Amino acid sequence: MRSRSNSGVRLDGYARLVQQTILCHQNPVTGLLSASKEQKDAWVRDNVYSILAVWGLGMAYRKNADRDEDKAKAYELEQSVVKLMQGLLQCMMRQVDKVEKFKHTQSTKDCLHAKYNTSTCSTVVGDDQWGHLQVDATSLYLLYLAQMTAAGLRIISNLDEVAFVQNLVFYIEAAYKVADYGMWERGDKTNQGIAELNGSSVGMAKAALEAIDELDLFGAHGGPKSVIHVLPDEVEHCQSILCSMLPRASTSKEIDSGLLSVISFPAFAVENMDLVNVTKNEIITKLQGRHGCCRFLRDGYKTPREDPNRLHYDPAELKLFENIECEWPIFWTYLILDGIFNGDQVQVQEYRDALEGILIRGKHGIRLVPELYAVPPDKVEEEYRNPHTVDRVPAGKLPHMWGQSLYILGSLLAEGFLAAGEIDPLNRRFSTSFKPDVVVQVSILAETKDIQTLLQKYGIKVETIAEVHPIQVQPARILSHIYVKLGNSKKLKLSGRPYRHIGVLGTSKVYVIRNRIYTFIPQFIDQHHFYLALDNRMIAEMLRTELAYLTSCWRMTGRPTLTFPITHSMLTEGGTDIDPAILATLRKLQDGYLGGARVQTGKLSSFLTTSFHTELSFLDLGCDDQLLVDEEDCDSIDNDEYQHGGYPQDDINKDNVKDELDQYIQHLLQSTAPKSHLPPICQTPGQHHVFSAEHTTRDILSMVAKAKGLEVPKVSMYLPSANVLKKHRKSLNLVDAQPRKDPDSDLHLPRDRHGNVDCQSLAEQLKECPTLQDQADILYILYVIKGPDWDMNLSGQYGVTVHCLLSELYCQAGINQEWGLIRYISGMLHKRVEVLAEACTDLISHQKQLTVGLPPEPREKVIAAPLPPEQLNNLIYEASGQDISIAVLTQEIMVYLAMYVRSQPSLFGDMLRLRIGLIIQVMATELTRSLHCSGEEASESLMNLSPSDMKNLLHHILSGKEFGVERSVRPMESSATSPAISIHEVGHTGATKTERTGIIRLKSEMKQLDDQMTQSFFFSGQSIGSNVTSPRSTRCSSPSSPSGTMSPTGLGGAHMNWDERQGQWLRRRRLDGAINRVPMGFYQKVWKILQKCHGLSIDGYVLPSSTTREMTVGEIKFAVHVESVLNHVPQPEYRQLLVEAILVLTLVADMEVQSIGGIIHIDRIIHIANDLFRQDQKAHGASEYFLEQDPATGICNLFYDSAPSGGFGTMTYLSKAVATYVQDFLPNTSCQMQ
Repeated sequence: MRSRSNSGVRLDGYARLVQQTILCHQNPVTGLLSASKEQKDAWVRDNVYSILAVWGLGMAYRKNADRDEDKAKAYELEQSVVKLMQGLLQCMMRQVDKVEKFKHTQSTKDCLHAKYNTSTCSTVVGDDQWGHLQVDATSLYLLYLAQMTAAGLRIISNLDEVAFVQNLVFYIEAAYKVADYGMWERGDKTNQGIAELNGSSVGMAKAALEAIDELDLFGAHGGPKSVIHVLPDEVEHCQSILCSMLPRASTSKEIDSGLLSVISFPAFAVENMDLVNVTKNEIITKLQGRHGCCRFLRDGYKTPREDPNRLHYDPAELKLFENIECEWPIFWTYLILDGIFNGDQVQVQEYRDALEGILIRGKHGIRLVPELYAVPPDKVEEEYRNPHTVDRVPAGKLPHMWGQSLYILGSLLAEGFLAAGEIDPLNRRFSTSFKPDVVVQVSILAETKDIQTLLQKYGIKVETIAEVHPIQVQPARILSHIYVKLGNSKKLKLSGRPYRHIGVLGTSKVYVIRNRIYTFIPQFIDQHHFYLALDNRMIAEMLRTELAYLTSCWRMTGRPTLTFPITHSMLTEGGTDIDPAILATLRKLQDGYLGGARVQTGKLSSFLTTSFHTELSFLDLGCDDQLLVDEEDCDSIDNDEYQHGGYPQDDINKDNVKDELDQYIQHLLQSTAPKSHLPPICQTPGQHHVFSAEHTTRDILSMVAKAKGLEVPKVSMYLPSANVLKKHRKSLNLVDAQPRKDPDSDLHLPRDRHGNVDCQSLAEQLKECPTLQDQADILYILYVIKGPDWDMNLSGQYGVTVHCLLSELYCQAGINQEWGLIRYISGMLHKRVEVLAEACTDLISHQKQLTVGLPPEPREKVIAAPLPPEQLNNLIYEASGQDISIAVLTQEIMVYLAMYVRSQPSLFGDMLRLRIGLIIQVMATELTRSLHCSGEEASESLMNLSPSDMKNLLHHILSGKEFGVERSVRPMESSATSPAISIHEVGHTGATKTERTGIIRLKSEMKQLDDQMTQSFFFSGQSIGSNVTSPRSTRCSSPSSPSGTMSPTGLGGAHMNWDERQGQWLRRRRLDGAINRVPMGFYQKVWKILQKCHGLSIDGYVLPSSTTREMTVGEIKFAVHVESVLNHVPQPEYRQLLVEAILVLTLVADMEVQSIGGIIHIDRIIHIANDLFRQDQKAHGASEYFLEQDPATGICNLFYDSAPSGGFGTMTYLSKAVATYVQDFLPNTSCQMQ
């Protein structure tokens, strides 16, 4: 008999340790581990972590076997692992109905439970009796299901289980927008049952999705049907949200030691090594003690000051837990594993030595990891005074099974019994490794032979869609419908993946379905849902954005392949040439670079060998699901979505017999649009408009609403009407909120003998309309009175509904590029951007709140959590006062903001709440200034901007770059009747053509402005807002000196200079106030002020100092709280003055004074400063005309328009006002205020 080796003896020692601390708790029937002898429940997360030591020990025995008994021991340990993983799967499968509901609701009441009965796999508490929604726990299970399957364990045994696991993927793929209770089960740290978005959950979900993607759950014995599919765009959403959060853990936790599981073992979810190091250093710096790490700041769990009789904390109570938080040894086990995977032996040895010093010795000398170390009750005051000096005592579970498992696993790795690759067979540890540059393959296809010929004129050789056969090209929405079938299981009553938009990562793969190859066109080219794709310049911009996105986010083997079709809508009017924006983009693609992305153009067939392929076997013949039996997923989509962008199978499939898949795709692509029922507009000379020019469309709606007994809200946003040919309709006014007169009761509508509107006669008037706008007005009246499904019986044709004609009118307006009319009709059709909910979620997940509508609340609606698409759409219409064009524009702006928050997050800085209503209003105000027109004309011009111009204008407002706006002239052959506007950046030598003629005169003034801007006290090198430059304005601020030639009392040429410079700083403050831009570090400074006073009063609302007892200085929750108080101020320029005053106050708070007063009234400080300013201006001879005050706030308009710096700048007066207000609390010095 062979003697036992030293390594064998040591492994036997670990086996005894595992048996006595972990496996002794495993239930022989279910395989689940109870938490301890006292707590018999089985937590999902704890079970997975606890079994890792058993799995590692089994592999160590198999690797270092001395005898046959060692191989038997390895098999026994591995089967214990399999039994536990199967037991957890059984627990979750018993709640299959919750998985199905949660895919659609993401509700805390519809989620899987966090713990189960160890003996029966049943639930142990009610849905509302525990913080069950813990996405990280489900994700951890999937992550190790993937890792263990890849290592050779056979856990999944049939296709029903495969379908359930696929649905678990759908369950966690929305983690980036799901607020849950996190790995500590309590959500917000006040323990009041408030769910929040947790970085640990998002990161673990991202890791699980990456690990299980394309994995065969049957291992080496499986086939295509047992493969799990993950959409890469969902993974990337999690990645971007996680990176935007770190090193913060959630809104209430500025840092959390649980993030160690995300940045290192086991998730390895972060690809940026710098971000990993920053997060790890934050944890070590802020949370590490002498016995481990705290979970998070002000964690009251098991501290001497925690009240054991209640679960929740009072908000102000959290301050009591500061510096006495319990320290958890488990986090040192994470740091040991982190050092092992990073090859940092110094770190490994440091934390192993530290951990050995705090382990508890049990029977026979076995080492036990305690749950935590707490401050003794009699040493609390001493620990308050001198943190980390008191010797703590072990408390909680002994051993803490989760920590015990990681300790054993770390020891096996550190002592060489296991290699890192054995515990991580999917190689997640290489996530931060160098990634090669991505080359995007772009296949340009012509929709028809005619377009192919047009492209050849410019030397661009492409194939037609028909010529790429047998490869089939379809729109992205077809792929969304196909994925609805993934994970379907009639036995388990699982419906598969919910119908959702599929991003460009998903459409850049090549798909094999029933042995045929499919490629899919990106969603942004599809025109069927929303009007953004009707603008060719917008398509060119979105293509540039998506290529950059592919370059930075593609992580799969092979290259991404983007299919870009050139369609009839991409031609110039008349179809005689390629649109210049599209043509320029195609030439850049051929050059090999577009927007910094490396691209390669070529034939689609030549890209197949280098592309990434996905085989969708769930649609294979013989599958249980019949494609054409259940058509609910088709019927749930509006009929009008099939009007554009489909490529019928007849054109590309040469077979005479279509199989079921062909029929299914043909059914999805069927069109309801080609029939033309809408009468053409009447071009008769001298034809009068249907309605008088005295009536706005709003008036029409008001009259109809009154007839139906409806109440139409009176707000300052009014329905637009496009300026068609000649202005015949008053437009909306987004700038001036002036009261409107009641419309005339008689709109000359046809009446029947009872005096009611004769709708049939009104419908016949469609034939007499001279413009599309008139047709839209008539259809709107019919829409409101009769509804969208009213059969108009137009010219004896039955089945022609109002909705049908509106859809035709929408297409016609799209052909004519009449954007105001397009937005108007989109509102009538209640069109919704297909990515509206995703856009909203992106913004919220990047820690931004949204408001829609104009302030104040309740008219301005706050969106602080992701909402379902329909609910979000209804909220937008409600906040817009039912003004349909404004509601549509709100959606559009929301989508653009989401694009920018993904591609240029630096634009948003410290903006926490994006007020879309104010942003729209500021856009109109900017056009008023730059075009020197009325509010109505500017609002009309805004509504008639093309999507690309609208996005451009928004970008300039967000970025702070200077830009010019000019009227431009359309080509004579253009049929578009919207006013043409040009928006462009401004260089240092001038803005617009008309400005350049006076550039010499302006040079010295602009130099003076540059000097002022560099001295500005809070711009930090950036301008507060963007500058719209008009033909008569300069880029100079208001003078900070009231004397000399720039004085408002000056004469002649000096007065003209004043007029040119007027309004610049007012405009900047209005811009910054509207987009809620604050200086870096602003919220931290407010927190310090509150430490030295009883509170800040802002516009009648008090921000109490008690908030600092609940929230720490770095919490987003605190910043949002401050923001909510500031946002009660309806005037953006006044809000910005409040921000400036608070900044000046922070200078006083930084002084070594104990207190600066009780409740500090910031409004009073501003009014003191305003009075001092007025006194100085009067002393220098300013007239009352120039010192006119804003009636809403009582602040002098000239004060709003003053530069921050300079002897007469706002900072000077605010500093004097603050010194006056708090002078009783300042130290006495010999210095006097000047």
